[in-house]
Parts: sequence; C-alpha cells; structure tokens
Amino acid sequence: MDMNSIAKYLYEIGQLKRVKRSGWWMAGITNPESVAEHSFRTAILGYILASLEGADPMKTAMMCLFHDTGEARINDLHRTAKRYLQVGNGEERALSEQVERLPPSIAENVVTLFRDYEERASLEGQLAHDADLIECLIQAREYQMQGYADAQDWITNCYAGLQTDVAKNMAEACLHVEPSSWWQGLKIK
Repeated sequence: MDMNSIAKYLYEIGQLKRVKRSGWWMAGITNPESVAEHSFRTAILGYILASLEGADPMKTAMMCLFHDTGEARINDLHRTAKRYLQVGNGEERALSEQVERLPPSIAENVVTLFRDYEERASLEGQLAHDADLIECLIQAREYQMQGYADAQDWITNCYAGLQTDVAKNMAEACLHVEPSSWWQGLKIK
C-alpha cells in the first residue's frame, strides 16, 4: 500500500474546497459555495432520503460524497458552458484517473459508486441524484433569501428533475420552511 499516493489523492480532493460552483455566478453570486460544501450537504440529504425510503443510507451517502470529485481536475462547469464544450465523459475519466492512486479495491468501489450515481442504476443511485438536486434547491433558497432573485431558475429546474416521491416531499418542505427558521427560538434568553 503506497501511502504517498493516497496522500496525493487526499490533497487533490482538498481542491474541491476551492472549486466554486460556477453556475451561481450566472445568478450574480460573487462568492458561491464550493463543490466540497455542496457535496457535504448532498451526502447528509442522501443519507436521510435513503433512510426514509428504506434504501441503503450508507451507499447513498457515499455516492453523494464522490459524485463530483472529478471536478477537482475539470472544475465545475455550469450548463451554459456545457452548451459550448464537449465534456462527454470527462468527469468520469477524471475520477477514474484520480482513484488510480488508491488501492485497487477502494478505487473499484469508488468507480462503481460513481457509475451507479450517473446511471441511476439502483434506488440508491436515484436517491443520490435527487439529493444532489435538493441540495441545489436548498442553496438556491438560501441565495434567494439573500436577495438573489435569479436563484428561482435553479429552484424550478431542480424541483422538476426530482424522480422519487420522498425527494419531492422533502423539496416541498424545503420550499415552505424559511431558511433562517432553524435557529429561531434557540437563543439564550
């Protein structure tokens, strides 16, 4: 086992903390969330959705954690940019090359999770994809509350892409609950 190669992989994954989710620039957000921030909440959402649906929450959360790791190499491309670039399987290729630094059994598991996510080959893959959309919807709501009206486009499109009933129900709740309501009533009196 080559720990130096694994260390290089870990430093590369750290790059996701600096890669910004570029689509938000289209809505005027000057300092959008990073891919790592997005993936973290997506994994929490995936775990919750799978638990509610009776699917494997660990598998779903792991798909969510790894679904955008290729963006450490290719960056996050928003949909307008993808209109002009041939991205094809670039993210999968980047991920496949990244995991060459890992022991073969770990690399194989990561690639399998990524492919299941991309193909939505299992209920967990579908739930992970829905978690990705709900996370974007929630982030759009938070940006909307900060005054970015164009975030509505993300809310509309993400909601329209949801496939599972549990995800649609979760999204409905997120649309009706105010983003700042979580802390109300928690202040020390």
